[in-house]
Amino acid sequence: MKFKRLFSVFLLLTVLAGFAAVPAAADETKTPVPDPDIQAKAALLVDWDTETVLYAKNEHTELYPASLTKIMTALLTLEAVDQGKLALDQELTATASALDGLAADGSTAGIKVGETMTVENYLKCMLIVSANEACDVLAEGVSGSVSAFVDAMNARAAELGCKNTHFVNPNGLHDSQHYTSAWDLYLITREALKYPEFMAVCDMGVAEIPATNLSESRRLRTTNYLLSNWRAAGYLYPDAHGIKTGSTSEAGHCLVSSATRGSRSLISVVLGAERVVGENGVADVKSFSETSRLFEWGFANFSTQTVLTELDMLADVPVALSKIDSVAVHPDREVTLVLPNDVGPEDLERKLTLEENVQAPVSAGQELGSVELSRNGTVYVSVPLVALNDVEASKLLTFWFNVREFFGRTSVRVALIVIGLLILAGVVWKLTMGRRRYRYGRPARRTRGYRGRRR
Repeated sequence: MKFKRLFSVFLLLTVLAGFAAVPAAADETKTPVPDPDIQAKAALLVDWDTETVLYAKNEHTELYPASLTKIMTALLTLEAVDQGKLALDQELTATASALDGLAADGSTAGIKVGETMTVENYLKCMLIVSANEACDVLAEGVSGSVSAFVDAMNARAAELGCKNTHFVNPNGLHDSQHYTSAWDLYLITREALKYPEFMAVCDMGVAEIPATNLSESRRLRTTNYLLSNWRAAGYLYPDAHGIKTGSTSEAGHCLVSSATRGSRSLISVVLGAERVVGENGVADVKSFSETSRLFEWGFANFSTQTVLTELDMLADVPVALSKIDSVAVHPDREVTLVLPNDVGPEDLERKLTLEENVQAPVSAGQELGSVELSRNGTVYVSVPLVALNDVEASKLLTFWFNVREFFGRTSVRVALIVIGLLILAGVVWKLTMGRRRYRYGRPARRTRGYRGRRR
């Protein structure tokens, strides 16, 4: 009896151990990407290489941009340089009109009326210490007047697809009619980043401006706390690069920034963040701390994954006029996407669109359709599908196809009907008119009776 109890206990422990040894299913270990709940009026995080939106909050809401406006001012300036209207080493003189009407407590580089400086150094003053007067000097240099430059700003914004933007000045000083959105700022920044000079200046923690005709040399220190702790400590972010700060009482604290870690680069926009003073009396400027948190969230919760390769045979497309019934199709290139870590290629929905009535000959690499990858209604990418190999046409099948096609044409059918009707008409005419002619046109027969012998 005792032996039976011990044996039962042994069996029970064995079964329990077996259950414990069963590994959990892979799908059950995936954890969904959490919402970072960024503390700002609007925020946007985009993967730079793939333009994949990782996070968006009120991205199309019209908000005041403050000095983020200067990104557009820099873009138009660099475009003017690219077009040969200006040169980076060209000197511009600050006019009274350029410095007139600027807020006394606004950001400045101390530029004086009559001071001469190169376009490049004005850009440094504008982008590193957010000098308002530098914006207006550049505006006059590009367009001749500030008002003409503002018109160009709005026209360029429309060209870039900005739907919630209207500029009133080149510097971002508050005006109720001066607004943009996180998404529009992303579009403008993306265009400005096409110019290496833009990021080269935005990424400077400190810069030296040589002495001018009215000033000794200047040392400019960035207003971006992610790049330098000279103005404030505790915000340095080692992966950060640029881009532009902005703040007014109406706009709150704003920041457009980028960060690179390994092979991945992210760009962020944070608008309308607050400056919060904690219980310990230490202030937290949320535009910087929330941007850092947004970057960390993006790097930690998303990864670059290969979702399609050229070796993936996704379908067989029927082919006519060949001894081979079909040809396999595959993506024309390898496709990588930035996806949440809890989403894999197998979680994406594939929608195939294939060509119909494909006829031989078919060449390898010939486009025969497309595949669309999506998830939960979001389309990630659409890729052409191409033929794996050549498919030769059958001469006999092609001949009979051409014959059927020829006689299947409407014009040919009409011609055949007309010809048939003409032939029929000829036969009928022959049968009817010919008989009449024979019946009524034939000479009457002579009656040969005996008339006697002439004497």
